[in-house]
Amino acid sequence: MSSHLGRYEQVGEILARHGLGVLTDVMGVGRWFGNLRAPGTNTRDRTTTPVRLRLALEDLGPTFIKLGQLLSTRSDLLPPPYLTELSKLQDAAPAVPPTDILDTIRAELGADVQELFADFDVHPLASASIGQAHAAHLHDGTPLVVKVRRPGVVAQVEEDLAIVQRLARQASRRWELARGYDLEGIAQDFAISLRAEMDYLQEGQNAERFAANFSADPDVLIPRVFWERTTSRVLTLERMTGIKVDDLEHLDAAGVDRAAVARRGADMVLTMIFHDGFFHADPHPGNLFVTPDGRIALIDFGMVGELNEELQEELADFLIGFTQQSPSLLASALYALSVTKDVEDRPRLERSLAGWVSQYAGRPLSEVDFTHLIGQLLALLREHHLQLPRHMALLFKVLIMVEGLGVRLDHDFALGEVLTPYARRVVEDRVSVTATAQRLLRASGDAAELFIELPRRLRRIVETLDTSGIQIHVRAAELEPLVGRAERIGNRLVAGMVAAALINGIGELVAGERKGRSWVTLLMTAGLSTIGSLIGYLLWTGRRHD
Repeated sequence: MSSHLGRYEQVGEILARHGLGVLTDVMGVGRWFGNLRAPGTNTRDRTTTPVRLRLALEDLGPTFIKLGQLLSTRSDLLPPPYLTELSKLQDAAPAVPPTDILDTIRAELGADVQELFADFDVHPLASASIGQAHAAHLHDGTPLVVKVRRPGVVAQVEEDLAIVQRLARQASRRWELARGYDLEGIAQDFAISLRAEMDYLQEGQNAERFAANFSADPDVLIPRVFWERTTSRVLTLERMTGIKVDDLEHLDAAGVDRAAVARRGADMVLTMIFHDGFFHADPHPGNLFVTPDGRIALIDFGMVGELNEELQEELADFLIGFTQQSPSLLASALYALSVTKDVEDRPRLERSLAGWVSQYAGRPLSEVDFTHLIGQLLALLREHHLQLPRHMALLFKVLIMVEGLGVRLDHDFALGEVLTPYARRVVEDRVSVTATAQRLLRASGDAAELFIELPRRLRRIVETLDTSGIQIHVRAAELEPLVGRAERIGNRLVAGMVAAALINGIGELVAGERKGRSWVTLLMTAGLSTIGSLIGYLLWTGRRHD
């Protein structure tokens, strides 16, 4: 902490000023800031907690604004009032002085802007916390957008990331509410995501991957990357032009079919998710443009989501459970998806899922309000302390954004209608012969690996037992139920053996004697009565055990 003491003091002061000083206590750093929570120095009496949290994050600067934006996508972690407020966080910052921008380009690309571009506008198109974008042209007239990273931003972000990760560790140890969530994992994912966003080489590679995935689709436009003018601090892209996708007035004036655009945009995103497993994680209206002929241009590839094979299979299992209206399958799928595995009451989880899925029984997906459906599901996850992996949380957020934008473009838009063939294909692929064979092949590989590793692992166990032995601690109270159960099992086993012996003996007597002897009849009657009593005892003890 000492290496970042000045920044810690700033964090504590800002949290206290906004009436959130209690957070410094639960994160284990309250002793450093105890003198900062004087009465009258915060906004507690004037605003709600979600608003105060947003204002505090804005004052804390770029890293914490990005953290708030990430949390605004985590409906599985935060209730709606916090999501609504955090979604208002704007990643805007004062423009960097032109001389600093020109110096960065010269240092990165090895030449002045006059040599690199036919023209370069030093006034930014947009200025954000990580970097800012400038309009330019190549000497052949190609329109460009040049993104330049802010000087010194990496050092500032790295310091804040170290603080965020330390506070997450402290909160996980000290705050009971935080123990049900993987705060350290969230902080780690956030650090990975933000570092990738600061690396313009990574964003360029993301853009090229999308371009390759949609190379056969003329209705989707992805900007070209000019690699000879791109480094980790400077990114040069082809400039996309068109009408903003939510500018309904200009779309209508241009004669664009808004219903077709809504369908095309949904198809684009669903193809990314269900076909490519690699999707744009921030398809808000500012990143989507529509050409006069109805094509869609996509920009800003810093935030992406990716579904690996394991996540795709778990998503397919969830869809199968939903289509079959099976709370048990849904619970298993959600448990497999969840980062946290401490489900306290699985029967209660299944009852909650049964109530949720029963609302949609018999209804076609075209009639389902997906925003409402996903909202209910995420509330259920929060209730049962199940936490989604980051990419799956991004997927749900993207589906909500797509449905909202689609309805804005076309009041009759139904995401379920567009989603149905994609979901059906995922389910069919999951249960296909090829997929089953692949799972069996993977299972055989795992079994072979286990077979190879087994002797070495057994040898380690034996060595451990030889050197240090093994101690078992048992409490008497825990033994009583086990002893009682063992007694019941023993009694039932003896009764079963006696019944079997009687049946066998009676059978042999009957087979060896002539018919009509009264004593045989009496013996059979007595034996069958005894057997009936024993069977009754077995059934009764079995019922008690159940």
